[in-house]
Amino acid sequence: MRKLAFLGASLLALAAQPVLAQEVSVREPAAAAPEAAPTSAAAMGSARTAPERRLTGADLFDLAIASDPQISPDGQHIAYVRRQNDIMTDRAVSSIWLIDTATGEQTPLGTSDDSTSSPRWSPDGKRLAYVSTVGGSAQLWVHWLNGGAAVRLTGLPTSPSSLAWSPDGRSIAYTMLVKDEGTSFGNAPKNKPEGAKWAESLEVHDLLAYRADGEGYLKPGFEKIFTVPATGGAPRQLTFGPYHDTGPLSWSRDGRTIFFAANRKPEWERDPVESEIHALDIASGAVATLTDRNGPDANPLVSPDGSKIAYLGFDDRMSAYENNQLYVMNRDGSGQRSLTANWDYSVDAIRWAADGKSLYAQYDDHGETYVARIGLDGAVRTVASGLSGGGMDRPYTGGSFTVSEGGAIAFTGGTAVRPAEVQISRGGSARILTDLNRSLREVKSLGEVRKITTASSHDGKTIEGWLTLPPGYREGQRVPLILEIHGGPFTAYGPHFSTDNQLYAAAGYAVLSPNPRGSTSYGAAFAKEIDKAYPGNDYFDLISIVDRAIALGIADPDALFVTGGSGGGVLTSWIVGKTDRFKAAVTQKPVINWTTQALTADGPGFFGPYWLGAEPWEKPDLFWARSPLSLVGNVKTPTLVIVGAEDYRTPVSESEQYYTALRLRGVPTALIKVPGASHGSIAARPSQAAAKASAILAWFEKYRKGWTPPPQP
Repeated sequence: MRKLAFLGASLLALAAQPVLAQEVSVREPAAAAPEAAPTSAAAMGSARTAPERRLTGADLFDLAIASDPQISPDGQHIAYVRRQNDIMTDRAVSSIWLIDTATGEQTPLGTSDDSTSSPRWSPDGKRLAYVSTVGGSAQLWVHWLNGGAAVRLTGLPTSPSSLAWSPDGRSIAYTMLVKDEGTSFGNAPKNKPEGAKWAESLEVHDLLAYRADGEGYLKPGFEKIFTVPATGGAPRQLTFGPYHDTGPLSWSRDGRTIFFAANRKPEWERDPVESEIHALDIASGAVATLTDRNGPDANPLVSPDGSKIAYLGFDDRMSAYENNQLYVMNRDGSGQRSLTANWDYSVDAIRWAADGKSLYAQYDDHGETYVARIGLDGAVRTVASGLSGGGMDRPYTGGSFTVSEGGAIAFTGGTAVRPAEVQISRGGSARILTDLNRSLREVKSLGEVRKITTASSHDGKTIEGWLTLPPGYREGQRVPLILEIHGGPFTAYGPHFSTDNQLYAAAGYAVLSPNPRGSTSYGAAFAKEIDKAYPGNDYFDLISIVDRAIALGIADPDALFVTGGSGGGVLTSWIVGKTDRFKAAVTQKPVINWTTQALTADGPGFFGPYWLGAEPWEKPDLFWARSPLSLVGNVKTPTLVIVGAEDYRTPVSESEQYYTALRLRGVPTALIKVPGASHGSIAARPSQAAAKASAILAWFEKYRKGWTPPPQP
């Protein structure tokens, strides 16, 4: 379980141990085999007489990324999700591809006209369950490898998720939203004339969190657990009640029990972090609670022999951040213990080793992502590195992995100049199996990415960042610098591909992507530096690493610019209230006023208690002191404001407040709303991602020579 963050719908981010790092360059690895692609910008042709060597907004339509690699039990095949932008629909199309791990040969599952996702192997490796929208709505399908036949198993009213095969391969469990009528008050008059067109019925909400980013206003209902025969038949609902029973799901080896995580307590709405591991008896529907700690216990995973359950969690101390720990317990809930209590890394995904004596765990360290093998005795050994796939627009940590019975690790990995590909590691040696962007890589010159470090002017803590240089950069050349601040704030940047950074670099800017205090992957203490103090001393970290880029002879001290999204938008707005060093700023989807944020965002039970330690009416002075709006009277920097028109994580009203305040003060500003975009999807559509980056560059160019404030009356 992770704690709610600004970035997308994620909860508690990952952390690792701090180590001093030298400045290094990130370069391109050897290429692999080419892939096919759906309709793209390149396929549409061009009137140019020569190819454009630098990345452009049009190139975003030609990009693809690999995700969710699922290796078969015998290690002979990998099913993965390929997300590729389509110029005709202006959206990413998801498709499942199968890779023969011996030959590298790839085969598509279904057609490019459908959206397919969530591939999951049957225990014998002969079938693949997945979710597909062929025919309209998302449904559960099964594909037989021998013969290639595919059958739709369900006709569900809402989308299935968290697919899990039973050990005998006869059933598939999943979760699904079960809608109900909800609460209603009042009725319109009953004398409606025939043919009359009256207004819609009253809309009533009675949940604490009644809307969610990416979903909008929530429909009444709860997530529940179901099973369906793997050869087709009627689904069976297994859990009931007014709370969400969520995945991932894990079966007992005898197939009689399903383990899941949920907060089934009466006050579940007011405790956004809490959850326990539950055991569901499939025959009777009885639910037994196995954990009882104050804090999240989630992601249960049954060991190969069925005797133990591994899971993730932490003690809830009302802190804005905690490391996720890896726990094991006996099947009945006894013998609970942490394997990583003395390991200063936050564990993400986990998988059991086939012998049941250890687990594979994903973690971040200094902006990079790894897989470690953790023994039941606590011994740790790193077995895979270079994981990537946290997104496409900005260089976040991320990626995913699975493990075969023989110990082969399938994962998504990339570099700062290459989006995530499917890779396989055997015995510590990794091999790239896909080359999804070969046609683009062959003609595009991307900016080199260098790691830089500095000591914070606040207390000397080591601060790391990644500097993307303009293509063709010459040593000793000073160029304008964009300070690009990550969101979260409990997340991290690293040497990962970023369309935003490469577009800015193509326009002649160096782009600095730092990890100030509060960032994950540097240990829990580093992340907790901003607990109940955000924004704050992270400001000094950011200014210090900008000064380092200047001292290296790269950044032009007279051409500094700043931008960032979500938590990065918070810090952008804070920075321009503290200093006039930057020629122009762009704050994207920021929090401006902590009082309104805490009461209008989609995490009303979280932001006040966990990030500021109180509700707005309890400590109004604290909420105001940490609000960038409190500094707006100091702002002289031209500041553009950008937000998704359907943002419910940092609601549109936050951006509107700041825009209005800047206008009232006479500071150059403009408000850009991205139509149809939520907080997490502000760069999801390629045309909008390109337009947003173009608008930011245009704003910076407009004020590159500065501006003179009008005389005060």
